[in-house]
Amino acid sequence: MTLVIGSLQLGFLYGILALGIYVTFRILNIPDLTAEGSFTLGLAASAVCTLAGHPVAGIVAAAMAGALAGCVTGVLQTKMGIHAVLAGILTMCGLYTINLIVMGSSPNISLINVPTIFKAAESLGLSKEAARLVIAITAAAVCLVLLILFFRTHLGLCIRATGDNEAMVSASSINVDAMKITALAFSNALVAVSGGLIAQYQGFADVNSGSGMLVVGLASVIIGEVIVGKRGLEIGFFSSIFGSIIYRYIIAAATKSQIFPAYALKLVSACIVAAALALPAIRYQMGLSKMKRTREKDMCK
Repeated sequence: MTLVIGSLQLGFLYGILALGIYVTFRILNIPDLTAEGSFTLGLAASAVCTLAGHPVAGIVAAAMAGALAGCVTGVLQTKMGIHAVLAGILTMCGLYTINLIVMGSSPNISLINVPTIFKAAESLGLSKEAARLVIAITAAAVCLVLLILFFRTHLGLCIRATGDNEAMVSASSINVDAMKITALAFSNALVAVSGGLIAQYQGFADVNSGSGMLVVGLASVIIGEVIVGKRGLEIGFFSSIFGSIIYRYIIAAATKSQIFPAYALKLVSACIVAAALALPAIRYQMGLSKMKRTREKDMCK
């Protein structure tokens, strides 16, 4: 039962990460590697503020820091003419040092016996697991609602149009560069918020925690799309969180079954993403093969 509740809690918390990945991967059609660094940046900012006695401010600081990281990547892409993937890699590498500076040159920070937003919820009379679940659901719901409302605004619609047809948007006198920078800032703010919440959830922050977060986010987005289907932007947001929960249960099941050792989980994640990405192509090839066999049968008749 603890494993089920724990996976649900993490599913919602990492669901915020999945929302951020969805913005760049599905709306802008850019694989943004900044997420690996901005997740840890949010983790570090939240941990430092929590140690200072301000856990809520830590989440706000994480969002602001993540947005700034996204802006840097956006400027590298749009103003410096650097390829999107390379811009993300450069920012991610630079953030490793920034994260160490934020953490006071220490590779990890412990939050054991330090007041967090989860412990604050416990003070309301909730059990530890119930408090964690309530905070996780609330945080994911708030981010989801804000994201939906944002993409209904004029700015949000312009960002969506930029991802769909950049040339058309540019011809409409809309600043394409500004749209990309804004979307990247918004995306990485969400990723950093996820990192900030995870830091307070697990009780520590580690400078290497961001490794593999892009794959985790992609896995959540793709699993959600495979199960729910591609049915528009807002359904896509919901499916990303749903996919994150399913992904956590898959990882929990793989861990409990002991089929895979703990160090193989990233390989399992990569295989899940590869399989999900390849599924449309496999279905297409199967459809072609079926059509070919049908034609051959008709010709034989």
